[in-house]
Amino acid sequence: MKDVYITRIAKYLPNKPVSNDEMEEKLGFLNGKTSKARRIVLRNNRIVNRYYAIDDQGNITHNNAQLTKEAVELLCDDEFTTNDIELLSCGTSSPDQILPSHTAMVHGFLKNRNLEINSPSGACCSGMNALKYGFMAIKSEQVTNAVCAGSERTSSWMMSNTFEDEINHLKELEEQPIIAFNKDFLRWMLSDGAGAFLLESKPKGEFPLKIEWMEGFSYAHELETCMYAGADKLENGFLKPWSEYPAHQWSEKSLFAMKQDVKLLGENILVKGVESLKKSIEKHQITPSEITYYLPHVSSYYFKEKLYEEMIAQGVEIPYERWFMNLDQIGNVGAASIYIMVEELVASGKLKKGDKLLLSVPESARFSYMYTLLTVC
Repeated sequence: MKDVYITRIAKYLPNKPVSNDEMEEKLGFLNGKTSKARRIVLRNNRIVNRYYAIDDQGNITHNNAQLTKEAVELLCDDEFTTNDIELLSCGTSSPDQILPSHTAMVHGFLKNRNLEINSPSGACCSGMNALKYGFMAIKSEQVTNAVCAGSERTSSWMMSNTFEDEINHLKELEEQPIIAFNKDFLRWMLSDGAGAFLLESKPKGEFPLKIEWMEGFSYAHELETCMYAGADKLENGFLKPWSEYPAHQWSEKSLFAMKQDVKLLGENILVKGVESLKKSIEKHQITPSEITYYLPHVSSYYFKEKLYEEMIAQGVEIPYERWFMNLDQIGNVGAASIYIMVEELVASGKLKKGDKLLLSVPESARFSYMYTLLTVC
């Protein structure tokens, strides 16, 4: 089977960085009041900048497919054009619509040529699933190249007008007019952007990255839903979809807002993450000491120290000095985060031939995990 290499990397972050003091102005105030959760969440996640596809006048500047299209085009030049792409595989947590698929819309904006497309659904792991599809397609000689991408445009999901009907409904019932913490929590963590890789069957460029292996795990058989959108979680843990509610309740319950069960997240995300990491490195017979850079996608720096402690507890310690993260300056870009991390590390000039990069992506939606080992060639 063919070897597979990442030969080009690009990222696209819309507009200018948004600081902590500017973000509520951009997203809007709920019930005209500053969020009580905002400072608590920001103190824990330690994010200081993020990007929104919203201009200074509050206008939407890009949808998700457009962000992805920009990243894909940044991969290309006169030597490799969009017309040379054989396979387009794009993952996201926040597609612009239910149908058509996200990648079909990206292809529509590229306007290049007829090609195969793939649209994995899900949350953060969707970007890695997009990568694995391209990896397998080249490895099995279905194609000689693939463009894989991860992207998010969640800012529009987090704007205050998304929650207006719910706030008004709460007022009518004479309840406290605030949005549940499980919804407000995510407003202060998420960012917009896209990243893209060009995969080829031959090493090209200054520092091509060979994909040694990719592994995925799901714990949905053990654990109930943690993060969700387009549904409501009932007391018994069952996820009731939007299609089973009358239309007037879609906005009253903010059914299409992203929500996260924070308690369930804290109890499981790290334990299952390290358990699956351990399975991956044992299967592929690599020791933590062989890893030059560990790139963990985490939603908050709050989890960094706890993740390290869990690694020690399970016997797979990777020292802090080998960790590479950019969450504080980029924000949580979901499915795009790992692409943007790799792009920044490659651009830093720190890499040398033989370095090994371990990519780690958790997904809290129903507790899924993806891992990839790259070697610098």
